[in-house]
Amino acid sequence: MTDLYVGVDVSKEYLDVATSEGLSLRVSNDDTGQQQLVARFSAPAPTLVVMEATGGLERAIAAQLSAAGIALRIVNARHVRHFAKATGLLAKTDRLDAEALVRFAQTLKPEPRPIAPEQTVALQALIVRRRQLVEMLGMERNRLRTAHRGVRKSLQASIRWLEKRLAEVEGDIDGALRECGAWREKVELLESVPAIARVISVSLLAGLPELGELNRHQISALAGVAPFNRDSGNWRGRRSIYGGRPLVRSALYMAALVGARHNPVLKAFYQRLRQAGKPGKVALTACMRKLLVILNTMLKTGQPWVAQQVAET
Repeated sequence: MTDLYVGVDVSKEYLDVATSEGLSLRVSNDDTGQQQLVARFSAPAPTLVVMEATGGLERAIAAQLSAAGIALRIVNARHVRHFAKATGLLAKTDRLDAEALVRFAQTLKPEPRPIAPEQTVALQALIVRRRQLVEMLGMERNRLRTAHRGVRKSLQASIRWLEKRLAEVEGDIDGALRECGAWREKVELLESVPAIARVISVSLLAGLPELGELNRHQISALAGVAPFNRDSGNWRGRRSIYGGRPLVRSALYMAALVGARHNPVLKAFYQRLRQAGKPGKVALTACMRKLLVILNTMLKTGQPWVAQQVAET
């Protein structure tokens, strides 16, 4: 039986579809159109349906396809664009976008990946909102330091409002953790690590639900902390990191920054790299990667932090 790959280009109004058998169609991106698409590909089910992450527009159709047992992979839009450029399929129309997704799936054959549960999506939204409020609060406080007295009252009121909203969101995060025993257990495991606070542990779990399910190389690549070579012929470039998930990278950076000073294992690791001549940024990135691998192992084994055992890994 020939493999069937389906590409779905998602926009606010429409779902444009292309298949490896040459079929193309368009349905509305609403419940009626989504059900039509699910019915069309329920039997025989395709080998894989691929769509780009579009900031949330893909969630409804992805949930329906996943619920119907259809193999699905949501891919990074940048990866598809790079692929389209390299293969001469630089998409200019919706149909070409869907066809590029099909070609991407046929060529690279990405593994299906289940979509995040609704609890995870909700927690991700709360974490993002908390970060937004913290940033706005910081900006208002900075403005207050240099503000003319004529606007100080307004800034103070704004700061009080933001502080109240921040407390509400943090309460919602704690409430979500109380309602989900599995989440709470994972958070407690991560918080056994010196340098991992509540906000960081929740950010990592929400932004990287695969934590504890993949091997060290896969989880590092997914988070964007795996080093890649930049080599060509006899030329050898620097190893660098790129891509990944901004929420996760940010949380790992803050944890590594604190850990390099206060976590005995990470502190010794960081100092060893610096003494070997590694720049501070390189050493800190290595700490991010080491910390991620440790956390991944802890969740995989269900074992809390033990400094001596971790130091030996």
